Amino acid sequence: MPKRFVVAASEFTDLPRFPVGFELADALTAAARDLHGTNTPGDTLHTAAHLAVRLLPDAEHAGIAEIQRGGRLRTLAWTDETVRFAAEPRQGGQGGQGVQGVQGGHTPHPDWERLWTTPVVHTDDSEADGGGNALSGIGLRSALSLRLRADRRRLTVLTAYARKPQAFDEDAARIGRLFTAHVSLALESATVREQLTEAMRTRDLIGQATGLLMERLDIDAAGAFESLVKASQRENVKLRDLARRIVDAHSAPGGRGVTER
Repeated sequence: MPKRFVVAASEFTDLPRFPVGFELADALTAAARDLHGTNTPGDTLHTAAHLAVRLLPDAEHAGIAEIQRGGRLRTLAWTDETVRFAAEPRQGGQGGQGVQGVQGGHTPHPDWERLWTTPVVHTDDSEADGGGNALSGIGLRSALSLRLRADRRRLTVLTAYARKPQAFDEDAARIGRLFTAHVSLALESATVREQLTEAMRTRDLIGQATGLLMERLDIDAAGAFESLVKASQRENVKLRDLARRIVDAHSAPGGRGVTER
C-alpha cells in the first residue's frame, strides 16, 4: 500500500510563485530536477503536491489521489489537512456540514469521473448549484484536476484547490499539463527504481534461503531451489516471504531453519 505524506509548507522556496514566459521554463526545469531527485514513488508524490502550489497560479492547496473504478478513493499525498478532508470527507464533514463520502457510494468530486476520458477537469465554483458538496463544505470554491496516470482500473489525479471561484483559467491548465508530464515521468522512473531495488533484495533473500537449505538438507543449489518452490506452492506462500521466514528462523537464537524437504 502506498505511503501517505503531508508536505511541509517551507520547502522549495527558490521557485517563483506565479511563473510566466521564460520564468515558467526555468520553474519547470527546477521542478523536474526536484522530482527526479526523489528516491521513491511516495517521495515523488510528496514533492509534486507541494510544487503544484508553487507553480499553478492562484493554487492554495494541492493533493494527489488514486481513484478506482466504482468510486473507491485513496489520498496519497496532500499539502495540508484541508486537502486531506476534501479528498476523503467523513460523515458530518467539518463545520457542521454533512458530506457523504466514498463509503456512501459517492466520490467527493463527481467531476473526477470525467478524468477517465479527459486529462483535465475544472471545477469553477463548488457553490454554483447551491453548494452542499465536499469542496464547498470546507470553503474550497475552485479545483483544477489533472490526470497523472490511468489504466482500466484506476486513475492517479493531482488536484489544485483555491478558495475563490473561477481561480484556474486555461493558462493554469496548460501549466498544469506541462507540470504533470514531468511528474508522470519522474513517478515512472521512481517506480522502476523501487521495483529493481526490491527485485535485488528478493534475489539476495532467496539466495540466502537456498544456501541454508543446501546446508541443512545436504543437496545442491538446483535441489534446494526446487525444494523452496515446492514448499511455497504447498503452503500457498510467496517465495519471497517463505525465503524470509527461513532466513529469519536461522538467524534467531538457536535457529536451524528448515530441516525437511
